[in-house]
Amino acid sequence: MKKIIAMLLCLMLCLSVCACGGVKNDIPLIGICQYGEHASLDNCRAGFIQGLKDSGLVEGEDFAIDYQNASFDDNINSQIAQSFAAKNVDLMCAIATPSAIACYAAAEEKDIPVIFTAISDPKSANLTEGNITGTSDKLPVEAQLELIRAVQPDAKTIGIVYTTSELNSVSTIEEYKAKAPEFGFIIEAIGVTASAEVTQAIDTLISKNVDCISNLTDNNVVGVLASVLEKTNEAGIPVYGSEVEQVKLGCVASAGIDYYELGIMTGKMAAKVLKGEATAADMEYESVTDFAYYINSEALSSMGLTLPQSIADVAVEAK
Repeated sequence: MKKIIAMLLCLMLCLSVCACGGVKNDIPLIGICQYGEHASLDNCRAGFIQGLKDSGLVEGEDFAIDYQNASFDDNINSQIAQSFAAKNVDLMCAIATPSAIACYAAAEEKDIPVIFTAISDPKSANLTEGNITGTSDKLPVEAQLELIRAVQPDAKTIGIVYTTSELNSVSTIEEYKAKAPEFGFIIEAIGVTASAEVTQAIDTLISKNVDCISNLTDNNVVGVLASVLEKTNEAGIPVYGSEVEQVKLGCVASAGIDYYELGIMTGKMAAKVLKGEATAADMEYESVTDFAYYINSEALSSMGLTLPQSIADVAVEAK
């Protein structure tokens, strides 16, 4: 009898502990690997979480998040991806191309789905086959060239700094060089390998008397954009951003996309995977096709630039 009573008490105690815990142990865990912190990537992450919520999922009930930031360090980036695989997370969200490549390499053996965002060229990065999908932030290069020509009708040379190891940047540089002659431009591109080299590359572009500089969504460049703008403002060279956050920081204008909306698209794709409505392998990656003209009136004025009325009528002031 004592043994039976002891067993019953033990069972009741176990049930009580489970009930008091109040947290389910089977909540799907999403590992978010963000290559580094700057406003565009932060907006992607915030939009991703909003996209999950817009799909009817509740954080803490339908999913939990393990967010890790690589601080633009490739070694840390790989370690984060491998730690997610070791934890057997239910899904990885990779923000920026280096993180997507690292996450897919770590997830492939365990067949963990990977949903990426802020990838300019998924095909060049070999991220279009397997249990992986997401959203592309391919830049509207032609619209950017049209914008620069409209604002600076006499400009001849556009300077661009890019990271040679970022496949999305290399791909976009190739597109710029291919399309620039249609608008009467020459592209002066300088490749770097780390953020520490960016300002030196800017000095070189300034010495070559470029008429303006156009930014990509290159993480090393965007990460030190404030320092870039200090140099270009002093030299009187306008910088065109690739999205609204860069224009807020001081670029004169941009033909760009909304990274928060890009994140929402990504979150909705992830929600389909978590709900069992689709697999990552089933879904083609998606691209944002709409763009807007973002302007910084103060920056334009400081450079002595005036917007054509056709652009002024539709432009959005970056605030």
